[in-house]
Amino acid sequence: MRRFSPNSLEQIGVEIFKTLGCTEETAKVVSEHLVESCLFGQEGHGLIRFYEYAKQTWEGKFDPKAEPTVIKDRACTAVVDGGGGFGQVGAQLAISLAMEKARKHGMGAVGLRNAGHVGRAGAYPLTAAREGLIGMAFVNAGHLGRQIAPFGGIDGKLSTNPIAFAAPRRGGEPILLDITTSVVAEGKIRLAHHRGDKVPEGWIIDSQGNPTTDPGDQLGDPPGAILPLGGAVGYKGYGLGMLVELMGGLLSGEGCANGERVFKSNGVFFTVCDPSFFTDEETYDSEIESLISHVLSSRIDPKIGEILLPGELEFRTERKRRAEGIPVDDATWDLLCKVAAKLELNSDTWESEAL
Repeated sequence: MRRFSPNSLEQIGVEIFKTLGCTEETAKVVSEHLVESCLFGQEGHGLIRFYEYAKQTWEGKFDPKAEPTVIKDRACTAVVDGGGGFGQVGAQLAISLAMEKARKHGMGAVGLRNAGHVGRAGAYPLTAAREGLIGMAFVNAGHLGRQIAPFGGIDGKLSTNPIAFAAPRRGGEPILLDITTSVVAEGKIRLAHHRGDKVPEGWIIDSQGNPTTDPGDQLGDPPGAILPLGGAVGYKGYGLGMLVELMGGLLSGEGCANGERVFKSNGVFFTVCDPSFFTDEETYDSEIESLISHVLSSRIDPKIGEILLPGELEFRTERKRRAEGIPVDDATWDLLCKVAAKLELNSDTWESEAL
């Protein structure tokens, strides 16, 4: 197991994406996003995407030179077209525009289409929260509809369809919720398969609808499916997944799941509000801290050991990995070396940066 500083991994990413044809700015935006995902412990949206994005660029699925444009714009609303480029670039423009509108008018809502894969959904509301705003994201996968079984079904018909939310706190890290409406993100299934690991019971079923812990059963041909969030009450996750299809897919203009097997772009709908428009700053601060104190005053379940605020585990992981370095397993490192070989880059130089 290798460990790298965040800066070293960002530089590796910049080198890869610039060699693929990206501008310096695009390469930095994408690399910083993927490395931050590793810092937050979300490896499924981390370094493995260096390899996947490179492969998809070679296959013509991403245009490394694309620039997003605003195609509809009103006082509180807008739609951004990502130009078929890297999703993080389009999403950064969209959330920035939503924040600008929220500061002017109290609310901002911006849709994003034709932007590729935007990565970790929680990154964008967190950007708003760090600026004193409340942000929310609904993210579908356009017409892709093959991963998540609807409650009561055994065939994959929806995507993982994350919802993300972040609210600022004056005296601490923001409240951050970043969840899939499936029981798990597909990236974690693929990561486990790549590493040769099993997955926990209750995550996936095989092509016949039987419970399994072998990720290959979900990823194979014929494919299995990931289950909706909620277990015995999976109709709740299924319902939320449908909500995201309508908000993220329909309102962005990217479209809703219809059975396509090949991913083209996320559909994203961002909403941002300025809490100072709805309540005064003192009330906001006192109410959120009162809520937190009230929740944390519960007796502790000894089987769990502590109560965490939404996002607290991710922030803990970030602090630890900034101090100790980001772990990179051998399987993921091998993928990075494959990219290096394809692009005629020197992965030995990268490895020399390991801590």
